[in-house]
Amino acid sequence: MLSTLQRIAADPHSDNIDHLVALINALRPKQPKLAEQAAEQVRILLQLLHGSPTQASALRHYLLRLFSTRRQTSLYTDIGILPNAGFFTELFQRMSFRILPPALDENYLRDCLDRVLPADTDYVWINAVPSADWLKLIEVLVNAAPYTDAENNVASDADDRHKTMVELLDAIQVLSYRVSAMGLEPSLIRLYPTIEDFDSPFLMQNVELHRYLHGYRRYLAGDVSDANESTAPEDAKHLLVMLDQCDAVVLKIRKNALRMGTSVALTYLLVRLDQSIQRLRKLLMLVDIGDLGSQEQLAALAEQEAAPNPAQVAKLSEALALGQELIEAHNRKYAVRELFADNINLLARNVTENASRTGEHYIAESRTEYSAMFRSASGAGVVIGFMSLLKILASYLRAAPLVEAFLFSMNYSFGFMLIHVLHFTVATKQPAMTASRIAAGLQSRDGRYIDIDSLVELIVKVIRTQFIAVAGNLLLAFPVAYLIALGYFHLHGAHLVSPEKAQHLLHDIDPLASLALFHAAIAGVCLFLAGLISGYYDNKALYTHMAQRVERARWLRKLLGQKRLSRLGQYLEHNLGGLMGNFYFGILLGTIGTIGYMLGLPIDIRHITFSATNFATALVGLDNQMSWQTAVRSIVGVIGIGTVNLWVSFSLALFVALRARRVHFHHGWSLAKAVLGRFRKRPGDFFIAPKQVAPLAEEKDSVI
Repeated sequence: MLSTLQRIAADPHSDNIDHLVALINALRPKQPKLAEQAAEQVRILLQLLHGSPTQASALRHYLLRLFSTRRQTSLYTDIGILPNAGFFTELFQRMSFRILPPALDENYLRDCLDRVLPADTDYVWINAVPSADWLKLIEVLVNAAPYTDAENNVASDADDRHKTMVELLDAIQVLSYRVSAMGLEPSLIRLYPTIEDFDSPFLMQNVELHRYLHGYRRYLAGDVSDANESTAPEDAKHLLVMLDQCDAVVLKIRKNALRMGTSVALTYLLVRLDQSIQRLRKLLMLVDIGDLGSQEQLAALAEQEAAPNPAQVAKLSEALALGQELIEAHNRKYAVRELFADNINLLARNVTENASRTGEHYIAESRTEYSAMFRSASGAGVVIGFMSLLKILASYLRAAPLVEAFLFSMNYSFGFMLIHVLHFTVATKQPAMTASRIAAGLQSRDGRYIDIDSLVELIVKVIRTQFIAVAGNLLLAFPVAYLIALGYFHLHGAHLVSPEKAQHLLHDIDPLASLALFHAAIAGVCLFLAGLISGYYDNKALYTHMAQRVERARWLRKLLGQKRLSRLGQYLEHNLGGLMGNFYFGILLGTIGTIGYMLGLPIDIRHITFSATNFATALVGLDNQMSWQTAVRSIVGVIGIGTVNLWVSFSLALFVALRARRVHFHHGWSLAKAVLGRFRKRPGDFFIAPKQVAPLAEEKDSVI
């Protein structure tokens, strides 16, 4: 470290970045998490500079020269801010740059960081060093005397500082233009049309910034030319107020997006806009001198060795924080996880919000709704019985694997879509929807208190609705499949499945002798994905105004007529998510087994209702000759498959819903005790709905 300082002192006018690289290498600990070692190295550097004011002056001059000879604007406007490329373009670019990094141009300060801080973990040890140590080091450099060479010629540090200040002002201007342009995007105005009724804060901040920069540049010109009268520019308080108004509009747009839908492009734009506003705010606070006093006052304080100006200390802290932010963003500029974290939260919130509204239809409140749910689930059981028949017949075609996967997928997809069109219910589709509804209940309105009694009541309703839906599916699917297999035997004189095929069907649902439960977990993941797909398309239907788009299709108007077309548009806007979720769910169920076969992997799907129909078909194929042990294992297998289906899909959906809402629920044990207490007192509530819905008395509510 001392030798590096000596080399810098020998040639402080150099703009060679190698000296800074050597200095950072001396500070860098062996492991990024060794914070104490890094802090000790910083303190050693601090002691060396205290002991040698000449080296402190030389290091200061070297750093100023290093900055002034590089282009800095892109460092402040690009690092840590999403580019204008779009989400998927940026995603693919980050992935490609991780494999083959881009070329560097050391004329730009942002590219110099790749040499100075090449490790992806450099920000870890830099942030781990106490801020007080970094501030002391910055203070030593700021207060160091101007560098003088051997002939006592004073180096022109003022020119270097002026160039850096100009670069900062240019960065502020670039960011302001970008904020104005993004604020005029039609997708933002569409979600917040009232912004057209008054002066847009995104435009007004740019107008105010021009006035601010004009005064600031006049001040800098007077400062450099040593004019007798140099008036300090106005502070940036009014400009910061305009940025606050921009933040308020962004917040309103985010709230409207929950109601009107969003898209990946809009979400990306909102994140980029927010990042640009926050960076603009930080740069303004960094260059603002309104609270520092005049240059003459600062010089007098320095000569008298008075206590540092609090505003100046605050500015140094802001500079340190911005520097750490830029370094971390630079080290993580190719990270994919951060890109997803910044962009997916709002989109996931909208998807789960739509799933939550759909989930309300899967919760039976009264005995009437309970009976209606049973009838709806029974209807689905009938359809699934015939879907099982079609799948077995398709398997007898002995088609190529991909053709067979296509036939299976279309059987599942159109069957599930028919169930949706007929307003029937598949029990396993409920958890992915109701989990979002429960997540909404876990999020208290005031952020502090959660109504446990209401939440317990909601969970009880979900459990008994799930129970009656499963019962409706199984009580009809099993006998329908049994009667179909029996009718096939009487019509054709041969069983629908041979004894060997029947044994294979029974083996597939055996929880001990096969991977039935593992395959049921895969089906649970498919159910969860189908729930996300449903929410995504519900969101898309709202965002794109599907009904209006359908009504404008001239070819459809000629085919159906205006009234039928309007009804079709309204139906698609309200049911597009359900239709597409069922369609893709069928494709997942129909292709996973074939993919496992082609890749040689033991992956397949097991669904509770299809397992029940396979059990019924196998029973007929064996002429009802089955040992009680086999029958028990099959029944346990069907129940186990259903339990895994429901639990996996519910757990994943609840996890995503909580993450999307950013809910950290800390009362799980209290909620579990309340649910168990309710089960001990009134276990029937978990299986049978009350005749009338009794309102929950306010005086009996308990909150946590």
